[in-house]
Amino acid sequence: MQAGLWGLAAGGALVLGALVAWFVQVPQRVVASVMAFGAGVLISALAFDLVDEAETSGGLTATVLGFLVGAVVYVLANVALAKRGARHRKRSGDQQPSEDEQVGSGSAIAVGALLDGIPESVVLGLSLLGGHGVGVPVLAAIFISNLPEGLSSAAGMKRSGRSARYVFGVWIGVAVASGAAGLLGCLLLQGASAQLIAAITALAAGAILTMVADTMIPEAFERTHLYAGLIATLGFLTAFTIGRAG
Repeated sequence: MQAGLWGLAAGGALVLGALVAWFVQVPQRVVASVMAFGAGVLISALAFDLVDEAETSGGLTATVLGFLVGAVVYVLANVALAKRGARHRKRSGDQQPSEDEQVGSGSAIAVGALLDGIPESVVLGLSLLGGHGVGVPVLAAIFISNLPEGLSSAAGMKRSGRSARYVFGVWIGVAVASGAAGLLGCLLLQGASAQLIAAITALAAGAILTMVADTMIPEAFERTHLYAGLIATLGFLTAFTIGRAG
């Protein structure tokens, strides 16, 4: 239940970001800057709190294989969704197609949002298996990165003519699914071997890193250009400091 609630809380940041985007006209450069910061936060959490710990507990082979499988599966799913209109689902500008421009794009964007959110919640659930409570650095990284994700994507949805029912239906649905993924990740893997947990953790990490490169960094760079790297570095250092201080 704790895993489910933490997953729901982390997914709730997407809803919060969507609320801000719907009711406040946030400058696209600000959205992109926060996106760059969130990308740096996630990369730090992947490096120090997911992949490193997976290798330490389950070995290099399980970690490498899981990481590669996660990346490949995400790419294959993302390519399929991109062909149906979900390629620019995290963009805050005019890149997202409307339903009139591409039939079925609304469903593809919704599934894409789910694809992006589930791996993060799974690793939250797995972080509870050690009996030491939720992994605070990972939770902070997911929450911080979900806020600009929801903000940017919802802004793009609004600009493409999506209704409030669609926008908030998508993000509330993803938040609920994130809670379920966290709960199931913890429940189903109770008593699993260290190698299996490491492989699944690395699989989720591979999917998250691919998602950052494919969907977050392009939006960040498009508006902030040469400053995107510096802002991402600040996000990386923030997450690193949280992890070491904790």
